Amino acid sequence: MLNVILLGLTSLFTDIASEMVYPLVPFFLTVRLGASPAVLGTVEGVAESLASLLKVFSGYLSDRLRDRKTLTIVGYACSALGKLLLALAAGWGVVLGARVVDRAGKGIRTAPRDALLAESAADDRHGRAFGLHRALDSLGAVIGVTLAYLFFTRYTGDYAIVFLASVVPALVAVGLLFFVREATKARNATSELPSFRWRALPARLRWFLAITLLFTLGNSSNTFLLLRSKTLGYTPATVILQYLTFNVVYALASYPAGWLSDHVGRKVLLVSGYAFYSAVYLGFGLLQPSHHTMLWGLFALYGLYMGVTDGVEKALVTDLAPAALRATGIGLHATIVGIGLFPASFVAGHLWEHVGPAAVFYFGAAMGAIAAAGLLLL
Repeated sequence: MLNVILLGLTSLFTDIASEMVYPLVPFFLTVRLGASPAVLGTVEGVAESLASLLKVFSGYLSDRLRDRKTLTIVGYACSALGKLLLALAAGWGVVLGARVVDRAGKGIRTAPRDALLAESAADDRHGRAFGLHRALDSLGAVIGVTLAYLFFTRYTGDYAIVFLASVVPALVAVGLLFFVREATKARNATSELPSFRWRALPARLRWFLAITLLFTLGNSSNTFLLLRSKTLGYTPATVILQYLTFNVVYALASYPAGWLSDHVGRKVLLVSGYAFYSAVYLGFGLLQPSHHTMLWGLFALYGLYMGVTDGVEKALVTDLAPAALRATGIGLHATIVGIGLFPASFVAGHLWEHVGPAAVFYFGAAMGAIAAAGLLLL
């Protein structure tokens, strides 16, 4: 249980750092640097997709080496470096590089960390372990967004101050990892690592991964939610508070959702969550400036969707993947999400520019509904 808490605290401090930065990136690019929404979609899509390609390789390497901790430390250290590079950015190309380094760190650490998390909890408590981890992670996001708001408003919109301050909690997160102990059952495993082939994976896992890709094609970067708020007349400072609302609900829902999934099953929550996502995105699309106050409620409902599904998805992959390929399965899931994110964000950017902001959310709502139906049949 100590590992679960330490890994949760590591994510808490990392998310403090990340969420001090993340809600400001779309405004830094489009307002300060003069980039278009299409450039924003390209930056986020490339950074997330290229970094996500690392996740399956990092997971497979972790399974082969029987080493979770080293790769986890390297990944979190890369993310700290990415924050520093962002503070030095003077053009959108440097922002792209900083986001790639930051997300590459996430790509390296995600699978070995989640495998270490799973191996630190009993098999019938995976939902709770991932739920607690997501809750602490989201609590870090709440603190990070709050700090972003305070820094941003106190220093009259000085992005560099916020970006530099985010390096401190990122380094604290790296330091905490040195107290984590490798799970004994992973270290002592002596069985030969199975061949990693798509058809060698369990059929239910393959179907779930395919549905995940379908869903992700409509789930563009959250930066488009922030831009949507800006188009309805909100200032960047107020948008940060709306994003804070999202993270508060996300944090509150994560652990109860993980606990519930251990009792009623993962599928029930995920089908409900995907359908709920579809409804929320439809709401973002239908909003008009005359009733933009409803946006606060939609950010809260979007946080509920994330809390219900994020940790539960990882717990389900952990349940379905072979024990010897646990980190590989987790990494493959994360990689598929990342691969889908680039076309999703790329399409969203061009829909926004050439059709209109609402089109982004109508498309996402349709894909969410299709994915919910597909998972229901699984």
